[in-house]
Amino acid sequence: MTNAVTNAATHAATHSLPLTDPRAAPLALVVPFCLAWSSAFAAGKIGLADCPPLLLLAFRFLIAGALLAAVAAWRGEYRGMGGRTLGLLALLGLLNHALYLGLSYSGMTHVSSGLTALIVSANPVLTAALAALLLGEAMTRRKAVGLALGVAGVALVVRGRLGSGTDAPLGIALAVGALVALSAGTLLFKRLAPRTGLLAGTGVQVLAAGLALLPLGLLLEDAGSIRLTAGFAGSLVYQALVVSIGGYLLWFRLLQRTSATEASAYHFLMPPLGMLFGWALLGETVQPWDLLGILPVALGIRLVTRG
Repeated sequence: MTNAVTNAATHAATHSLPLTDPRAAPLALVVPFCLAWSSAFAAGKIGLADCPPLLLLAFRFLIAGALLAAVAAWRGEYRGMGGRTLGLLALLGLLNHALYLGLSYSGMTHVSSGLTALIVSANPVLTAALAALLLGEAMTRRKAVGLALGVAGVALVVRGRLGSGTDAPLGIALAVGALVALSAGTLLFKRLAPRTGLLAGTGVQVLAAGLALLPLGLLLEDAGSIRLTAGFAGSLVYQALVVSIGGYLLWFRLLQRTSATEASAYHFLMPPLGMLFGWALLGETVQPWDLLGILPVALGIRLVTRG
């Protein structure tokens, strides 16, 4: 899933909304958010059966970005936005959307969607480590233990996958590259994020990613291989509307009801749910290594992100 919207929501919540709300986040928000977010990789892999990865993402971003930008313009969120702000948003879009998901989807042509979701779920762990080095954020003993558990869990799954020949090393490397891009985009946003409306900022980022990936996809991929099947159409519409728009709006609403840290705790559910969707929709194999690796990853992320 694209991380820039998460960052934008966090920024907006920090400056415009109370950090906490005495009311607990209702299941009516939590359940659809978790289902939308965790289903993104499986839905994407369905679309990859009929469309190359970069072109699939370009179409998804252009549809979602156009809708978001149109609503933001109607709300007047672009009034007074300068060229520097637009340029920064476009840069964040290239890193957080184009590079992160471009590597993820390219990797899913070689590995399962569940493994991709698990590797990317280590983002809070890697981000905390890089933030300690680059931004001077405190590295507590609790965070250090969480980092170690997260790395151990991912290593356990990757080792099991490589040993069984289930997933290709190239696909794993691309997924790890996506994880690095996601963490780098998070750090860049923390340092340079402009103050914009959620819809306006997200619309620019997603459109910039789509406009960058479209010519790249046309250059590197075979557009003639696209098959206009029901699976392709359903996957594209689902990714654009449910994941790129609906999932992000649910995330922002969660931030209104709880603190950003508390809301991020729901991401602990993404790896097992992502593998569940891969098993249910794609028939992907869930191995004992996967189940064992999920436990330290989830615990590690919790230790790093929770106070």
